[in-house]
Amino acid sequence: MSQNNHPESPEPTAARVSLWRALHAEIDAPPHVLEDTIGLQLIAPEANWRERPDMNPQWTQGYRAAIVARARFVEDLVAEKAGQGLAQYVLLGAGVDTFAQRRADLAARLTVFEVDQPGPQAWKRRRLEEEGFGVPAWLRLVPVDFEADGDWRARLALAGFDAGRPALVASTGVSMYLTREAIVATLATVAELAPGSVLAMTFLLPPALVPEGERAQYEMVMERARAAGTPFVSLFRPEEMLALGREAGFGKVEHVSTEELTQRYFSGRADGLRPGSGEEFLVATV
Repeated sequence: MSQNNHPESPEPTAARVSLWRALHAEIDAPPHVLEDTIGLQLIAPEANWRERPDMNPQWTQGYRAAIVARARFVEDLVAEKAGQGLAQYVLLGAGVDTFAQRRADLAARLTVFEVDQPGPQAWKRRRLEEEGFGVPAWLRLVPVDFEADGDWRARLALAGFDAGRPALVASTGVSMYLTREAIVATLATVAELAPGSVLAMTFLLPPALVPEGERAQYEMVMERARAAGTPFVSLFRPEEMLALGREAGFGKVEHVSTEELTQRYFSGRADGLRPGSGEEFLVATV
C-alpha cells in the first residue's frame, strides 16, 4: 500500500483511481461500465485536474477501462452473493470507493466494512458528512494501521463483524504493494472465515506475461511507481496465485483474466475501449 504523508487526505493512488473512474463517465461513450462521479465529488480536485499528465485521455484509456472493469466485477459479485443470502462485504484498502453511496439500495441489505489507513479514512468520513452522504449504521469505517497493526480481523470484530457468517472480501489494487508474506497472511486470514466466504483479490502479472505491444508502457508505469516511492513489490503468474490460494486452505480457487473481463464488459464497443493487460483476479471460496 502506498505511503501517505498527509494523515487526513486520500492516498494519491486512491485519488487517481477515483478520478479515472470519473473520467470514464465523462469522456467514454455509453454504455458505461461503471457510473461513478461521487468519488470526484469527495476529492474535489483543482479545476484543471483533467489537464494533468496522468489524466491524458489517450494515455490512460487502458488504465481507466481496467479500473472500472475491476470495480464492476466486484460489485456484480457482491450482488450475486447477496442474492444467495450473503450479508457482509469487506473492502480491504477501501480508498475512495463509493459502492455504499452509489448502490445504497444493495448496500443497505448488507453490513459494509471499509478497512483502510486511519488518516485517509478520517478524511473520507469527514467528506461524506460534508457532502451530505453521512455514514449510515450499515456502513462501518474500520481504521487499521497496516504497517503497525496488521490484525485487521480483530478490528473488524470490534466493528461488529460476525465471524459465524460468510462474507465477501475484496482487495483490489493493493497486492502489488505488499510483500509475498503479507499476501500469504491475508489469504490465510480470509480462508479462516465462515464457509461460503469469498475473496476477490487483484494481482499484477510479471512483464513477460503482458502482451508485447503493451509491455513497454507497463514497464514504464512500474518505473514511475518505483520513482514515486511506491514500488510494485509482488508480481505473480496466475498459476502461482492459484497455488497460494489452495495452500491457504480455500476449497475453490479461480483465475479471472483480463480477456474474460473484456469479453464481459467491453464486447461490441465501437470505440475500442478495453482494459490494459497486467492486472487479473484471484477469486477464492472458503
